[in-house]
Order: sequence, then structure tokens, then C-alpha cells
Amino acid sequence: MNFCFRIFALLFLVSFAGAEGFRIATFRADVTPPVGHMLLTGHFVTAEAIETPLEARGFILSGSGSQPIVVCAVDWSEIRSDTYDLWRDRLATAAGTTRERVLLSAIHQHDTPMGDLTADRILRELGSPHRVITEEFHEKALARVVEAAKTGLEKATPVTHIETGKGKVAKLASNRRWVDEDGKIRFDRGSACKILAAQRADEGAIDPFVLSLSFWNGEELLATYSVYATHPMSYYGTRKVNADFPGLARAMRDGETPGALQIYASGCSGNVTAGKYNSGNPENRSVLAARLHEGMNLASEGERKPLRSITFQNEILKLDPRPTRGFSREHLESVIREKEDARSHLMASLGLSWLERVERKGREFDVPAVSFNGGDALIILLPGEIYVDYQLYAQEVAPDRLVMTPGYGDSAAGYLPTEKHWEEGDSNLKGWCWIDKGMEPRVKTVIKTLVEGAE
Repeated sequence: MNFCFRIFALLFLVSFAGAEGFRIATFRADVTPPVGHMLLTGHFVTAEAIETPLEARGFILSGSGSQPIVVCAVDWSEIRSDTYDLWRDRLATAAGTTRERVLLSAIHQHDTPMGDLTADRILRELGSPHRVITEEFHEKALARVVEAAKTGLEKATPVTHIETGKGKVAKLASNRRWVDEDGKIRFDRGSACKILAAQRADEGAIDPFVLSLSFWNGEELLATYSVYATHPMSYYGTRKVNADFPGLARAMRDGETPGALQIYASGCSGNVTAGKYNSGNPENRSVLAARLHEGMNLASEGERKPLRSITFQNEILKLDPRPTRGFSREHLESVIREKEDARSHLMASLGLSWLERVERKGREFDVPAVSFNGGDALIILLPGEIYVDYQLYAQEVAPDRLVMTPGYGDSAAGYLPTEKHWEEGDSNLKGWCWIDKGMEPRVKTVIKTLVEGAE
């Protein structure tokens, strides 16, 4: 009897130690701007109504004697430069960790705010009447996220298992690049595309799968992190704040998994849109949401394993500023002085914010990675509006692993294309790209290092 009791006690302690080895705290907070606030729509207009609220959702992983790791995805178009570091610093302080261990990304819906306080300050200093983001709204939104993270930590739950999965999404994503009937390469297949030939052309280079990583305590689902690569817009520019079709798909999953937090992040989708399958008709928003939701459901039927290890890496990526005159400080400042429209002012201010970042902080970007169970599953957060080609490359480096590559980390540099896109004259690189050519080898070296270093 005494022997049986000791065996039972030992098994209990082993089980308890495993449960206590890793813990997860989930959090969510409202980050909806007020009516009258500036939105990124491609045209930069102010909000006249709130169609759906915006959220920041995330989780904090701790245990096994290492510093906590924070993962957070925000329903904003971008978070950039000093503002990106401010978010990381505040969340790191709340979680008791360091800036590098905060994997913060924007989802990039366009009828949402742009987080760049430096750009906003530059506009005010140069006498512009336009705003990027107001300090009052920004502080209230960030404070709510930080408070939610702190509250979540008070309710942290043991994690015993992870589940990995992938689900194909049919008839949603297509590459901006397409070839017309005359053999000409074009890059104008946007999120909403009415060009019949572009709709008939093939999808091009995409990743058709939603990848998901779920956290479990025994048989209880705690949180799911899903990543899919496409621009997250059906139609936009309506002056109505909304989370678009990813927000709708996420809400559907919420209803199916009560008690668990569903977190969605956009993958490397700078050159991927819904344009082949979306004419911009408002009714298409729910159709695209249903297709994404189906992929998320398929990805949730994955393989569950005991959580044995969590490791962290960080590599530095250096991105050089664009050297041409149109991207110089003198030219960008002259744009703000000589033009009056909001789009010209805001585009110039974002370029100036990037140049100020380079002068003050340098050209370096953190590229953090979190691996689970010796690299069986891996999250690599990449900066900017990075192209899907890099996501596909990461998967080629480790085809037998689940490699998740959310994009839209620090988005100060804008589009991050491959050399092929420069050579082919990608028209999207005329403005929303503040970096020089020749960055592809650097990006791929960082990705390869992180994938091969996962353990």
C-alpha cells in the first residue's frame, strides 16, 4: 500500500510539474479610434462611423526558467518606428520581459489607424493641418492593451499541449503580379479588382494555407494563433472603421470556441490580395470571411503533442534607405510645404519618419523567432509589408516543420520585395517602399539562420 501511494504521489508530482512548466496568459483590448480620426485607406481620410470595433489580441508565454514571450496582433494598418518600440517596451514591462521578446504585428486592414507618432510630430512641426494619429487616442489604446495584458497575467493558465495544423483556403488569395493576354507583366491586381483579364489570370505565387498553433491545458483549448497571407481587405475607403473579413472570420471562430482566444495575424502579404476573387462588391466581404473561416476550421484539426520546450532567438536585419532624390529629406519636406492634400502630406511624413529612425537608431530591425518542441513549430516575425516570396522561402528551408511567418512587424521601411520585383518594374514600389534594392540576400540569410537555429 505504501509503495502504491508513493508511485501515485510521484505521478502526481510529475503531472503537476509538467502543468506548471509552461503557462499562458491571454489578453484582448479595444483599439478602435474615435469618429473623426485619420484612417489609412490608400487615400487617407477621417472616420465618419464605427462599423466594427478593432482589437488587439495576444498571449504571454512563461515558464521553464526563461523570460516571458509576448505575441500580439493588432487591428491597425501598421505600427512603425518609435511607436513600435513604445508598444514593445510597454508590453515588455507589463510581462516582465525584454523588448526583443515582444512579437508585435499589425493585421493591416486599411480602414484602421496608422501607428506612427514620429510622423505625426513631423507634420505638426512643418505646419501641416493633417494628422497621422493623435497622441490622446494612441495613449488610451495602448494603455488598454497593457492593462489587459497585466490582467491576463493574473489569470495565467498551465499549458500542457500544443496543436499544429494547416488548412487550405479556396478562392481567396492572388498575387498582385499577373500576365495579360499580350504577355505583359502587370502588378495592378489590388484588393478589389474589376479588371476582367486579371480575374481570369492564375493566382500566381501565394501560400494557400492557414497555419495554426493552439495551446491546450489537457482537454481545454486556451488559445489559437492563426496566420494567413493576404491583404485583409474586401473593400475600403468608406470612412467606416472596420476589421474587414479577417475580423469576421475571427468572430466566427470565437463563437465556436467559447473560453478560448482566437488570434489572427497576416502573413507575408505585401504582394498578395483578394483581387482575383473580389470585385469590391460589399457582399463579397462575408463571402471572403466564410472562405477564410473554413480554412481556419481545417487548420484546427491538427496534431496535438505535449509541450516539451519553448526557445527564443533574435536576429538583426539591416535595411538600407532608398538613395534616390524622391526619397530624400529635402524632397519630402518640400512636398509637405508645397502641397495641401492629406495623402501627399502623410506619405511624406512616413518617409521622413523612416529617415529619422535611420539617423537616430540605425537601419537594424529585430527579427524574433519562437520555436516549440525543438523546432517542430516555429513563429518568425518579419518586418514591414514583406512579400509572400519570403514566406514560401522559409517553408522551403524546413518543409517538414510548421513555419509561421507573420509580417507587419515594425513597418517603418514599407514594402520589402525581392529583387525580381525591382527588375520587373513592380509599380507598387514607386511610393510605399523606403528601402534600397539588394535587400533580398539579407532577409533570406536571417530567415535561414532562424529556421536552422530552432531547437
